[in-house]
Amino acid sequence: MIDKRADPVAWSIFMHELEDAQEHLASLCKELNSNCDYSDIEFQIDIAHVYSHLNRAWHGRNATEKQSDDDNLWNQWSQFPTDIEPLT
Repeated sequence: MIDKRADPVAWSIFMHELEDAQEHLASLCKELNSNCDYSDIEFQIDIAHVYSHLNRAWHGRNATEKQSDDDNLWNQWSQFPTDIEPLT
């Protein structure tokens, strides 16, 4: 796990991803509660956005500052993790 004292930039980017996921999920919940015409495609787009933030947080949880700034890793880290098992 990132040490916020040793890698403050990487920590900041990690926390930004989690906070963005939280913000977008709250917005999604509000939209679902208020918009009776909310479509399946809109939900797919919005939930994929939330997943992207969560995926980057997961993949970047051990990142260094240099890795956090790597655009190639950012795209890779946006993908759903293969090293985590869903809990049932």
